[in-house]
Amino acid sequence: MDAFYASVELLRYPELAGMAVVIGGGSRHRPEESTDPVTGQVTRHFTRLRDYVGRGVATTATYAARALGVNSAAGLMKAARLAPDAILLPTDFDAYRRHSRAFKAAVRAVAPLVEDRGIDEIYIDLTGVTLPEHDGAADDPTEAWWRARDVARAIKEAVRAATGLSCSIAVAPNKLLAKIASELDKPDGLTMLAVDDIPLRIWPLAARKINGIGPKTSERLEALGVHTIGDLARADAAWLIEHFGASRGAWMHDAANGRDERAVVTESEPVSISRETTFERDLHAKRDRDELSAIFTELCTDLAGDLQRKGYLGRTIGIKLRYDNFKIVTRDRTIEVPTQDAGMIRRVAGECLKRVPLDRRLRLLGVRVGGLSHCDAAALLFESL
Repeated sequence: MDAFYASVELLRYPELAGMAVVIGGGSRHRPEESTDPVTGQVTRHFTRLRDYVGRGVATTATYAARALGVNSAAGLMKAARLAPDAILLPTDFDAYRRHSRAFKAAVRAVAPLVEDRGIDEIYIDLTGVTLPEHDGAADDPTEAWWRARDVARAIKEAVRAATGLSCSIAVAPNKLLAKIASELDKPDGLTMLAVDDIPLRIWPLAARKINGIGPKTSERLEALGVHTIGDLARADAAWLIEHFGASRGAWMHDAANGRDERAVVTESEPVSISRETTFERDLHAKRDRDELSAIFTELCTDLAGDLQRKGYLGRTIGIKLRYDNFKIVTRDRTIEVPTQDAGMIRRVAGECLKRVPLDRRLRLLGVRVGGLSHCDAAALLFESL
Protein backbone atom coordinates (compact mmCIF):
# COMPACT_ATOMS: atom_id res chain seq x y z
CA MET A 1 0.00 0.00 0.00
CA ASP A 2 1.24 3.49 -0.87
CA ALA A 3 2.17 5.61 2.20
CA PHE A 4 -0.58 3.63 3.90
CA TYR A 5 -1.24 5.51 7.16
CA ALA A 6 -0.90 8.89 5.47
CA SER A 7 -3.20 7.83 2.63
CA VAL A 8 -5.87 6.72 5.11
CA GLU A 9 -5.64 10.13 6.79
CA LEU A 10 -6.05 11.88 3.44
CA LEU A 11 -9.37 10.07 3.00
CA ARG A 12 -10.45 11.73 6.24
CA TYR A 13 -8.92 15.12 5.37
CA PRO A 14 -9.09 15.40 1.56
CA GLU A 15 -8.15 19.08 1.71
CA LEU A 16 -4.59 17.94 2.50
CA ALA A 17 -4.16 16.09 -0.79
CA GLY A 18 -0.81 16.88 -2.41
CA MET A 19 0.55 18.52 0.75
CA ALA A 20 3.43 17.49 2.98
CA VAL A 21 1.79 15.56 5.81
CA VAL A 22 3.54 13.67 8.60
CA ILE A 23 1.81 11.04 10.73
CA GLY A 24 3.15 10.49 14.21
CA GLY A 25 1.83 13.09 16.63
CA GLY A 26 -0.19 12.33 19.74
CA SER A 27 -3.90 12.96 20.16
CA ARG A 28 -3.22 16.59 21.12
CA HIS A 29 -2.34 17.17 17.45
CA ARG A 30 -5.82 16.21 16.26
CA PRO A 31 -7.18 19.03 14.05
CA GLU A 32 -9.46 21.59 15.68
CA GLU A 33 -12.73 22.25 13.89
CA SER A 34 -14.74 25.47 13.79
CA THR A 35 -18.12 26.10 12.17
CA ASP A 36 -19.09 29.35 10.52
CA PRO A 37 -22.34 30.42 12.26
CA VAL A 38 -23.71 31.94 9.04
CA THR A 39 -22.76 29.44 6.35
CA GLY A 40 -22.39 26.37 8.54
CA GLN A 41 -19.11 25.59 6.77
CA VAL A 42 -16.65 23.56 8.82
CA THR A 43 -13.02 24.68 8.84
CA ARG A 44 -10.21 22.52 10.20
CA HIS A 45 -7.13 23.98 11.82
CA PHE A 46 -4.10 21.69 11.55
CA THR A 47 -0.90 21.60 13.59
CA ARG A 48 2.23 22.56 11.69
CA LEU A 49 5.34 20.51 12.24
CA ARG A 50 7.26 23.64 13.26
CA ASP A 51 5.13 23.82 16.44
CA TYR A 52 6.01 20.30 17.59
CA VAL A 53 7.98 19.84 20.80
CA GLY A 54 8.83 16.35 22.02
CA ARG A 55 10.65 13.15 21.20
CA GLY A 56 8.13 11.45 18.94
CA VAL A 57 9.00 9.87 15.61
CA ALA A 58 7.29 9.90 12.24
CA THR A 59 5.26 6.78 11.61
CA THR A 60 4.99 7.64 7.94
CA ALA A 61 4.69 10.65 5.64
CA THR A 62 3.10 11.58 2.36
CA TYR A 63 5.28 11.53 -0.73
CA ALA A 64 5.34 15.34 -0.70
CA ALA A 65 6.87 15.24 2.80
CA ARG A 66 9.30 12.49 1.77
CA ALA A 67 10.53 14.72 -1.04
CA LEU A 68 11.58 17.17 1.70
CA GLY A 69 13.60 14.48 3.46
CA VAL A 70 11.05 13.30 6.04
CA ASN A 71 10.86 9.51 6.17
CA SER A 72 9.46 6.85 8.49
CA ALA A 73 11.18 6.63 11.90
CA ALA A 74 12.61 10.16 11.58
CA GLY A 75 12.52 12.15 14.81
CA LEU A 76 9.75 14.75 14.61
CA MET A 77 12.01 17.54 15.89
CA LYS A 78 14.47 16.78 13.08
CA ALA A 79 11.59 16.52 10.62
CA ALA A 80 10.40 19.96 11.74
CA ARG A 81 13.74 21.44 10.66
CA LEU A 82 13.43 19.80 7.25
CA ALA A 83 9.76 20.56 6.65
CA PRO A 84 8.49 23.16 9.13
CA ASP A 85 5.32 23.85 7.14
CA ALA A 86 4.30 20.17 6.97
CA ILE A 87 1.03 19.18 8.60
CA LEU A 88 1.31 16.92 11.68
CA LEU A 89 -1.46 14.40 12.38
CA PRO A 90 -1.87 11.84 15.17
CA THR A 91 -1.86 8.12 14.44
CA ASP A 92 -5.17 6.24 14.37
CA PHE A 93 -4.33 2.54 14.31
CA ASP A 94 -7.97 1.45 14.55
CA ALA A 95 -8.64 3.18 11.22
CA TYR A 96 -5.51 1.70 9.66
CA ARG A 97 -6.49 -1.81 10.74
CA ARG A 98 -9.99 -1.39 9.27
CA HIS A 99 -8.56 -0.34 5.93
CA SER A 100 -5.99 -3.14 6.11
CA ARG A 101 -8.71 -5.76 6.51
CA ALA A 102 -10.68 -4.17 3.67
CA PHE A 103 -7.81 -4.12 1.16
CA LYS A 104 -6.81 -7.71 1.96
CA ALA A 105 -10.40 -8.91 1.53
CA ALA A 106 -10.54 -7.16 -1.85
CA VAL A 107 -7.33 -8.89 -2.96
CA ARG A 108 -8.51 -12.33 -1.83
CA ALA A 109 -11.70 -11.91 -3.85
CA VAL A 110 -9.50 -11.80 -6.98
CA ALA A 111 -6.57 -14.04 -5.97
CA PRO A 112 -7.14 -16.13 -2.83
CA LEU A 113 -3.57 -17.31 -2.10
CA VAL A 114 -2.25 -14.45 0.01
CA GLU A 115 0.60 -14.27 2.51
CA ASP A 116 0.02 -11.58 5.12
CA ARG A 117 3.18 -9.58 5.82
CA GLY A 118 1.77 -6.92 8.12
CA ILE A 119 -0.76 -4.15 8.10
CA ASP A 120 0.09 -2.77 4.65
CA GLU A 121 1.91 -5.48 2.69
CA ILE A 122 1.13 -8.91 1.27
CA TYR A 123 2.51 -11.47 -1.18
CA ILE A 124 0.09 -12.99 -3.69
CA ASP A 125 0.57 -16.26 -5.57
CA LEU A 126 -0.79 -15.60 -9.07
CA THR A 127 -0.06 -19.09 -10.38
CA GLY A 128 -3.09 -20.22 -12.35
CA VAL A 129 -5.17 -17.16 -11.44
CA THR A 130 -7.23 -15.91 -14.39
CA LEU A 131 -10.02 -13.45 -15.03
CA PRO A 132 -13.31 -14.29 -16.80
CA GLU A 133 -12.15 -12.52 -19.94
CA HIS A 134 -9.16 -14.86 -20.26
CA ASP A 135 -11.59 -17.61 -21.29
CA GLY A 136 -9.35 -20.57 -20.48
CA ALA A 137 -6.40 -19.46 -22.60
CA ALA A 138 -3.68 -22.01 -23.27
CA ASP A 139 -0.87 -22.51 -20.76
CA ASP A 140 1.67 -20.66 -22.84
CA PRO A 141 4.25 -19.02 -20.52
CA THR A 142 4.09 -15.73 -22.40
CA GLU A 143 0.30 -15.67 -22.22
CA ALA A 144 0.45 -16.55 -18.51
CA TRP A 145 2.80 -13.60 -17.93
CA TRP A 146 0.41 -11.10 -19.46
CA ARG A 147 -2.59 -12.70 -17.78
CA ALA A 148 -0.77 -12.05 -14.50
CA ARG A 149 -0.48 -8.39 -15.51
CA ASP A 150 -4.25 -8.28 -16.10
CA VAL A 151 -4.88 -9.87 -12.70
CA ALA A 152 -2.58 -7.33 -11.04
CA ARG A 153 -4.55 -4.52 -12.64
CA ALA A 154 -7.78 -6.09 -11.43
CA ILE A 155 -6.36 -6.28 -7.91
CA LYS A 156 -5.40 -2.60 -7.98
CA GLU A 157 -8.90 -1.68 -9.15
CA ALA A 158 -10.51 -3.86 -6.48
CA VAL A 159 -8.39 -2.32 -3.72
CA ARG A 160 -9.22 1.21 -4.86
CA ALA A 161 -12.93 0.39 -5.07
CA ALA A 162 -12.94 -1.12 -1.57
CA THR A 163 -10.80 1.48 0.19
CA GLY A 164 -10.28 4.52 -2.02
CA LEU A 165 -6.54 3.88 -1.73
CA SER A 166 -3.79 3.11 -4.22
CA CYS A 167 -1.27 0.29 -4.02
CA SER A 168 1.88 -0.67 -5.91
CA ILE A 169 2.25 -4.20 -7.26
CA ALA A 170 5.23 -5.99 -8.78
CA VAL A 171 4.70 -9.18 -10.75
CA ALA A 172 7.91 -11.21 -10.58
CA PRO A 173 9.07 -14.85 -10.58
CA ASN A 174 9.52 -14.97 -6.80
CA LYS A 175 8.93 -13.14 -3.53
CA LEU A 176 12.37 -11.60 -3.24
CA LEU A 177 12.20 -9.93 -6.65
CA ALA A 178 8.59 -8.88 -6.14
CA LYS A 179 9.52 -7.18 -2.86
CA ILE A 180 12.34 -5.18 -4.46
CA ALA A 181 10.43 -4.35 -7.63
CA SER A 182 7.31 -3.18 -5.79
CA GLU A 183 9.28 -0.08 -4.77
CA LEU A 184 10.45 0.81 -8.28
CA ASP A 185 7.36 2.60 -9.59
CA LYS A 186 5.65 3.91 -6.45
CA PRO A 187 3.13 5.34 -5.97
CA ASP A 188 0.32 3.50 -7.76
CA GLY A 189 2.81 1.39 -9.69
CA LEU A 190 2.46 -1.85 -11.61
CA THR A 191 5.88 -3.31 -12.37
CA MET A 192 6.44 -6.40 -14.52
CA LEU A 193 9.85 -7.89 -13.75
CA ALA A 194 11.12 -10.92 -15.65
CA VAL A 195 14.41 -12.70 -15.00
CA ASP A 196 15.92 -11.02 -18.06
CA ASP A 197 15.14 -7.62 -16.50
CA ILE A 198 17.31 -8.21 -13.42
CA PRO A 199 20.58 -6.75 -14.81
CA LEU A 200 18.89 -3.57 -16.01
CA ARG A 201 16.41 -2.86 -13.19
CA ILE A 202 17.71 -4.64 -10.09
CA TRP A 203 21.51 -4.72 -10.28
CA PRO A 204 21.98 -0.91 -10.26
CA LEU A 205 20.18 -0.66 -6.91
CA ALA A 206 22.04 -0.38 -3.61
CA ALA A 207 22.72 -3.74 -1.96
CA ARG A 208 20.64 -2.70 1.05
CA LYS A 209 17.53 -2.80 -1.17
CA ILE A 210 17.54 -6.59 -0.75
CA ASN A 211 15.14 -7.38 2.05
CA GLY A 212 17.32 -8.98 4.72
CA ILE A 213 20.43 -6.87 4.21
CA GLY A 214 20.34 -4.45 7.11
CA PRO A 215 22.46 -1.40 7.98
CA LYS A 216 25.32 -3.36 9.58
CA THR A 217 25.67 -5.83 6.70
CA SER A 218 25.36 -2.97 4.23
CA GLU A 219 28.24 -1.15 5.97
CA ARG A 220 30.40 -4.27 5.84
CA LEU A 221 29.65 -4.71 2.14
CA GLU A 222 30.50 -1.06 1.45
CA ALA A 223 33.81 -1.48 3.26
CA LEU A 224 34.54 -4.48 1.03
CA GLY A 225 33.78 -2.48 -2.11
CA VAL A 226 30.35 -4.02 -2.72
CA HIS A 227 27.95 -1.13 -3.31
CA THR A 228 25.19 -2.37 -5.60
CA ILE A 229 23.16 -5.54 -6.01
CA GLY A 230 25.07 -6.05 -9.24
CA ASP A 231 28.38 -5.91 -7.35
CA LEU A 232 27.02 -8.55 -5.01
CA ALA A 233 25.79 -10.72 -7.89
CA ARG A 234 29.18 -10.60 -9.58
CA ALA A 235 31.11 -11.33 -6.37
CA ASP A 236 32.57 -14.78 -5.95
CA ALA A 237 30.29 -16.92 -3.79
CA ALA A 238 33.25 -18.45 -1.95
CA TRP A 239 34.53 -14.95 -1.14
CA LEU A 240 31.16 -13.95 0.31
CA ILE A 241 31.05 -17.14 2.38
CA GLU A 242 34.53 -16.38 3.69
CA HIS A 243 33.42 -12.96 4.93
CA PHE A 244 29.83 -13.63 5.99
CA GLY A 245 29.63 -17.34 6.77
CA ALA A 246 28.29 -20.27 4.79
CA SER A 247 24.58 -19.64 5.19
CA ARG A 248 24.47 -15.86 4.89
CA GLY A 249 27.15 -15.59 2.21
CA ALA A 250 25.42 -18.15 -0.03
CA TRP A 251 22.04 -16.51 0.57
CA MET A 252 23.30 -13.05 -0.41
CA HIS A 253 24.80 -14.41 -3.62
CA ASP A 254 21.55 -16.16 -4.52
CA ALA A 255 19.46 -13.10 -3.63
CA ALA A 256 21.58 -10.75 -5.73
CA ASN A 257 21.12 -13.09 -8.70
CA GLY A 258 17.35 -13.16 -8.20
CA ARG A 259 17.13 -16.71 -6.84
CA ASP A 260 14.46 -17.36 -4.20
CA GLU A 261 12.57 -20.62 -3.71
CA ARG A 262 10.28 -19.52 -0.86
CA ALA A 263 6.62 -20.32 -1.35
CA VAL A 264 3.75 -17.97 -0.57
CA VAL A 265 2.64 -19.05 2.91
CA THR A 266 -1.08 -18.52 3.29
CA GLU A 267 -1.32 -19.53 6.95
CA SER A 268 1.16 -18.76 9.70
CA GLU A 269 0.81 -18.49 13.44
CA PRO A 270 2.11 -15.44 15.31
CA VAL A 271 4.53 -16.14 18.15
CA SER A 272 3.18 -13.28 20.23
CA ILE A 273 1.03 -10.15 20.02
CA SER A 274 2.11 -6.91 21.65
CA ARG A 275 1.32 -3.25 22.13
CA GLU A 276 3.82 -0.56 23.10
CA THR A 277 4.13 3.21 23.13
CA THR A 278 7.02 5.67 23.26
CA PHE A 279 6.26 8.69 25.43
CA GLU A 280 6.67 12.21 24.11
CA ARG A 281 8.41 13.03 27.41
CA ASP A 282 10.08 10.74 29.93
CA LEU A 283 7.67 9.62 32.66
CA HIS A 284 8.49 8.66 36.24
CA ALA A 285 6.70 5.80 37.96
CA LYS A 286 6.04 7.88 41.07
CA ARG A 287 5.69 11.46 39.89
CA ASP A 288 3.66 10.48 36.81
CA ARG A 289 1.88 7.55 38.37
CA ASP A 290 -1.64 8.42 37.23
CA GLU A 291 -0.59 9.10 33.63
CA LEU A 292 1.46 5.91 33.43
CA SER A 293 -1.35 3.88 34.97
CA ALA A 294 -3.83 5.15 32.39
CA ILE A 295 -1.44 4.38 29.53
CA PHE A 296 -0.72 0.93 30.95
CA THR A 297 -4.42 0.12 31.23
CA GLU A 298 -5.06 1.33 27.69
CA LEU A 299 -2.23 -0.85 26.33
CA CYS A 300 -3.65 -3.91 28.08
CA THR A 301 -7.19 -3.14 26.86
CA ASP A 302 -6.03 -2.63 23.28
CA LEU A 303 -3.94 -5.81 23.42
CA ALA A 304 -6.93 -7.79 24.67
CA GLY A 305 -8.94 -6.37 21.76
CA ASP A 306 -6.25 -7.52 19.32
CA LEU A 307 -6.36 -11.04 20.76
CA GLN A 308 -10.15 -11.17 20.62
CA ARG A 309 -10.31 -9.85 17.06
CA LYS A 310 -7.68 -12.34 15.85
CA GLY A 311 -9.14 -15.25 17.82
CA TYR A 312 -6.21 -16.00 20.13
CA LEU A 313 -5.70 -16.74 23.80
CA GLY A 314 -2.30 -16.44 25.46
CA ARG A 315 -0.57 -17.90 28.51
CA THR A 316 2.62 -15.85 28.77
CA ILE A 317 2.09 -12.20 29.68
CA GLY A 318 5.02 -9.81 29.79
CA ILE A 319 6.11 -6.19 29.91
CA LYS A 320 8.85 -4.18 28.22
CA LEU A 321 10.40 -0.98 29.55
CA ARG A 322 12.96 1.36 28.04
CA TYR A 323 14.55 3.73 30.53
CA ASP A 324 15.82 7.25 29.87
CA ASN A 325 19.33 5.80 29.49
CA PHE A 326 17.95 3.57 26.66
CA LYS A 327 18.42 0.36 28.66
CA ILE A 328 15.62 -2.14 27.95
CA VAL A 329 14.25 -4.63 30.48
CA THR A 330 11.58 -7.28 30.04
CA ARG A 331 9.72 -9.51 32.46
CA ASP A 332 7.02 -12.11 31.89
CA ARG A 333 4.93 -14.68 33.69
CA THR A 334 3.14 -17.77 32.41
CA ILE A 335 -0.34 -18.42 33.77
CA GLU A 336 -2.14 -21.76 33.95
CA VAL A 337 -5.20 -20.91 31.86
CA PRO A 338 -4.76 -18.94 28.59
CA THR A 339 -6.63 -15.66 28.42
CA GLN A 340 -7.66 -12.77 26.23
CA ASP A 341 -9.26 -10.85 29.10
CA ALA A 342 -8.06 -7.26 29.56
CA GLY A 343 -8.40 -7.41 33.34
CA MET A 344 -6.31 -10.57 33.60
CA ILE A 345 -3.65 -9.18 31.26
CA ARG A 346 -3.53 -5.95 33.29
CA ARG A 347 -3.24 -7.84 36.56
CA VAL A 348 -0.45 -10.21 35.47
CA ALA A 349 1.44 -7.48 33.61
CA GLY A 350 1.19 -5.36 36.76
CA GLU A 351 2.80 -8.17 38.73
CA CYS A 352 5.63 -8.22 36.19
CA LEU A 353 6.11 -4.48 36.69
CA LYS A 354 6.73 -5.07 40.40
CA ARG A 355 9.77 -7.16 39.47
CA VAL A 356 11.64 -4.34 37.70
CA PRO A 357 13.33 -1.26 39.18
CA LEU A 358 11.24 1.89 38.67
CA ASP A 359 13.68 4.47 39.98
CA ARG A 360 14.54 5.91 36.55
CA ARG A 361 12.33 7.80 34.15
CA LEU A 362 10.76 5.77 31.34
CA ARG A 363 10.82 6.36 27.58
CA LEU A 364 8.73 3.38 26.48
CA LEU A 365 6.21 0.95 27.94
CA GLY A 366 4.95 -2.21 26.25
CA VAL A 367 2.81 -5.25 27.02
CA ARG A 368 3.06 -8.62 25.26
CA VAL A 369 1.09 -11.86 25.25
CA GLY A 370 2.79 -15.05 24.00
CA GLY A 371 2.16 -18.77 24.19
CA LEU A 372 -0.76 -18.25 21.82
CA SER A 373 -3.47 -20.73 20.94
CA HIS A 374 -6.65 -20.40 18.90
CA CYS A 375 -9.80 -19.92 20.91
CA ASP A 376 -11.41 -23.07 19.50
CA ALA A 377 -8.33 -25.19 20.25
CA ALA A 378 -8.24 -23.86 23.80
CA ALA A 379 -11.93 -24.65 24.25
CA LEU A 380 -11.34 -28.26 23.19
CA LEU A 381 -8.49 -28.47 25.69
CA PHE A 382 -10.67 -27.20 28.51
CA GLU A 383 -13.41 -29.72 27.63
CA SER A 384 -10.90 -32.55 27.91
CA LEU A 385 -9.70 -31.55 31.39
